[in-house]
Amino acid sequence: MNQSQTIALYQPLLQSIAYKMVGSLADAEDIVQDTLMKWLTIDTKKINNTKAYLITSVKNNCLNHIEKIKRTRDECLQNLNPADLIDWYKEKEFFNFDLDNEVSAALTVLHKKLEPIERGIFVLRELFDFDYDELQSIFDKKKDNCRKLLSRAKEKLSQETSKENVTDQSFFSSFKKACNIGPTHDFIDKVKKEISAN
Repeated sequence: MNQSQTIALYQPLLQSIAYKMVGSLADAEDIVQDTLMKWLTIDTKKINNTKAYLITSVKNNCLNHIEKIKRTRDECLQNLNPADLIDWYKEKEFFNFDLDNEVSAALTVLHKKLEPIERGIFVLRELFDFDYDELQSIFDKKKDNCRKLLSRAKEKLSQETSKENVTDQSFFSSFKKACNIGPTHDFIDKVKKEISAN
């Protein structure tokens, strides 16, 4: 078996081993390529078992790669300046502030353009990926009716809109909580109250 045949035979196996060890397909491919390139430069006649040699080489290179990542991470942590960390946190918070403003503006549009039941179905279907069986149960509407309400909501939202201040902060708060924490019960209760109030 020549070198090209050997590479074609063992490369998939070597990449599979490397990927399991380093957890990155790109890194695994690089490690295997480096291993094979080095193997091509040595006297292969001295190797009794090519498969075992290549597997061992890939494993060793993976361990070296993992160790290098750990060293780099440790160096970063040791050299971390608390002031830099504070600045980074402030930037992160500023980003969240901007995101809050964007979400607030979007929810305001929903409040102004949609009826409560349209808004509830639109948000739960489009943002939280509720299926129509769940929507039917929550709103006590047939699935076809829920689809029509969603279609009507989308049509209304496709019209030109403008950013304004949020008119219902409690709706925004319950929406954010559902997004951040996960359970949507409070948000659904809020939507139902708005529907019954109309």
